Amino acid sequence: MTAPTTPYSTRRALDESDRAACFQVRKDVFVGEQGVPEDIEYDALDATAVHVLAVAGDGSPLGTGRLLHGETASDRTGGDLTVGSLGRLAVTRAARGLGVGAALVRAIEEEARALGLAAVDLHAQTHALGFYERLGYTAYGPEFPDAGIPHRSMRRVL
Repeated sequence: MTAPTTPYSTRRALDESDRAACFQVRKDVFVGEQGVPEDIEYDALDATAVHVLAVAGDGSPLGTGRLLHGETASDRTGGDLTVGSLGRLAVTRAARGLGVGAALVRAIEEEARALGLAAVDLHAQTHALGFYERLGYTAYGPEFPDAGIPHRSMRRVL
């Protein structure tokens, strides 16, 4: 896929077709590019998460991310039900550098606000810390491995 020449948009995944597009982007990026085992990429939390999708003007998927909230996020937020958990943020290779990742983060934050959440946490791959810092996230706690990739916890108050 070449870089899109048409504008892109972000939206909440509304149907099975959108969710399938989200899962395909995750498979391409996490499983295909980063070597994350497919059996741990998808989990039971996908069923209740809010999924966000970025698409090109022609409808082709460019990126995705998910928001966990309420009880499903409590393991990741220290039990604080006012904090959501942003995760599985992935942008296709062809769409990187176009602002898609930042647009997805902002769309997820809007979903969090709509749910009445006060903050968003995430587990960032350490190479992406600067990206999230530029979007207002602050790292905390020690580095830890997730799927064999070094991560840090981060949070942004909304």
